[in-house]
Amino acid sequence: MPEPTLAAGFARALMDLAVSKGADRKVLAVRSAIDGADLQNQDNRIPFAKYVALMRAGKELCNDPALALHFGEAFDLTELSVVGLLGGASETMADAFAQLNRYARLAVEIDGAETADRYQLNRSVGQLWIVDTRPNPNDFPEMTESSFVRMVCASRRYFGETQFVKAVHFTHAEPEYRAEYDRIFRVPLVFESEKNALLTDDKWLTRKPAPSSPYLHAILSAHAEELLTSLESSKSTRGRVERELMPILHTGDASMNTVAGKLGLSRQTLFRRLKAEGATFEKVLDELRHKTALHYLSGKKVSVNETAYLVGFSEPAAFSRAFKRWTGSSPRMARLKDCP
Repeated sequence: MPEPTLAAGFARALMDLAVSKGADRKVLAVRSAIDGADLQNQDNRIPFAKYVALMRAGKELCNDPALALHFGEAFDLTELSVVGLLGGASETMADAFAQLNRYARLAVEIDGAETADRYQLNRSVGQLWIVDTRPNPNDFPEMTESSFVRMVCASRRYFGETQFVKAVHFTHAEPEYRAEYDRIFRVPLVFESEKNALLTDDKWLTRKPAPSSPYLHAILSAHAEELLTSLESSKSTRGRVERELMPILHTGDASMNTVAGKLGLSRQTLFRRLKAEGATFEKVLDELRHKTALHYLSGKKVSVNETAYLVGFSEPAAFSRAFKRWTGSSPRMARLKDCP
């Protein structure tokens, strides 16, 4: 299965914070195996394992065992991901909570938590809890630390000193830097609990995070949907095949054996996985050629013969026959039609 990822905005902000605390940026990059170019766009995806390595390296190089707490304190979710911007543009905190769950994977993918909302509202004995249900949280408690601090600090930024978080529970053991927990949370804390959760009340759900803008919310939602579709595609076998095919379309070696090898799969396994998604390798290749050819021809900067080569046809005549099958017209007519 593809490894989980998170938005590059998290890794970029964490690296910046660690550098501000004395860590060397180049050493952090080497220790985490993160290419700085991948951090330029906050919507890029970074392997989650690299983020874990970055957090651990940052704690060591900064000599700050509470770095995850300080990360949550220093950066609001609106600075890290479109998910935070959507929440801030929501009508109420209940709406923001729903947006958080719908688009949570855009911020951070959690291995093994794809089938249910990561954050759940649980009522027990008249109390309302926000519960983080991610599996194996104690493998990386820094995620709990930074997430919960970010939620508490965001509540204070939106609502002043009105305390909507009444208590916080953690499944991990009390750390040596407990004093930092007390300084930041300012509420009763329980460690080695059965759940990672924040105690709140119904008043929190009805509060407005900020003056809402339906127009802004619509724009952000459209962008988030595009990112979510792209992320889901990248996790499918078809999406992975397309990513491997794109750089080699023009080489004439866009074969199933080649792509299977690049994916670390046998030909038979690749065949079965594509079949389970209702696809075949030949269909994926054909549709990718079709889509890519339309892109090149609509740009008006690539000739028909050049397009034929770029999408993997050794003969322009073969490309023309395929294009007519795809669209019902010749590639030359399609190119002329798109010219002003």
